Amino acid sequence: MAETLLDVRGLRLSFATEKGSVRALFGVSFSVAPGETVGLVGESGCGKTVTALAVLRLLQSPPAIVESGEIVFRGEDLLALPEKRMCGVRGKSISMIFQEPMSSLNPVLTVGEQVAEVFTAHNVCGKREAAERAVEWLRKVHMPDPSLRAREYPHQMSGGMRQRAMIAMALALTPSLLIADEPSTALDVTIQAQILSLLRELRERERMAVLLITHDLGVVHDFADRTAIMYLGRIVEIAPTRELFADPIHPYTQGLLASLPGKRTGEKRLPSIPGTVPDLSNVPPGCPFADRCPFRREALSRFLAREVPADPLAVCDREDPPLYEYSGGHFAACHHQRTVRGGGAR
Repeated sequence: MAETLLDVRGLRLSFATEKGSVRALFGVSFSVAPGETVGLVGESGCGKTVTALAVLRLLQSPPAIVESGEIVFRGEDLLALPEKRMCGVRGKSISMIFQEPMSSLNPVLTVGEQVAEVFTAHNVCGKREAAERAVEWLRKVHMPDPSLRAREYPHQMSGGMRQRAMIAMALALTPSLLIADEPSTALDVTIQAQILSLLRELRERERMAVLLITHDLGVVHDFADRTAIMYLGRIVEIAPTRELFADPIHPYTQGLLASLPGKRTGEKRLPSIPGTVPDLSNVPPGCPFADRCPFRREALSRFLAREVPADPLAVCDREDPPLYEYSGGHFAACHHQRTVRGGGAR
């Protein structure tokens, strides 16, 4: 069995609101091996960032409440660690690049001071050496004129430079796992390519694992070893990236891939997934994708037209499907595909 660095097991998490408890994660499970890159893909609001923040225990509790599950890192459940020990994990063993560098960086400290603080906060070295290491890390992330940039404030930098500064802070202590939350969002195409190329270079040089959170399927196609698809707080499919793109199983994944622009002839519009994502405060019973699923719609239509004596997919309205395994490492949560392909329970 392959070694596992991070193993998230059955994570259920909710938020207390004025209208009552709202569940955000419904039994999320996935793993990341040493040196592996796993892409976590889904629409805004599906639970990607909440999952990442839960791994680092950065969600304020309350309102966030972990109902059940484990987050095992190097054999230890992070949810059970005292806060003092957890502080030693953050930044040193697991680091995170946040979505918005402008709001994540401190506006009243220079970039050099903020990178240097990573070393002093973990008692790695004194202030003078920390300042020197900060400049060196800015150089490693290809920051132009790093000595000058170290003396600048975040507002004096471009978006690409701020993102490079965030990457330098995240990697300064050479963590085993980097969580990159939309690392290239809001950057122009050229800078986006540079940032992703930089992450690939640093990943290989530092031999670290990466949990890449994004809504961009093109990014994970080029960057991730395995890809997990999230929908409404659940992982609905996870597989080696090439296999997932070549043979998607879950209808949601199929819809996402079908909507990608490509070489199309005679088509004026890209296909879209019908319907809308259910409200987390009012999730219907059964499969959360049932109302939008082409398999479910076809089965119901045939039943109502009396083409079949019984509704073949009535189970979709009653039971939330678990992840079924279809081939080595390829899992999908779909009642229909289990019937057609014969997947086994995970």
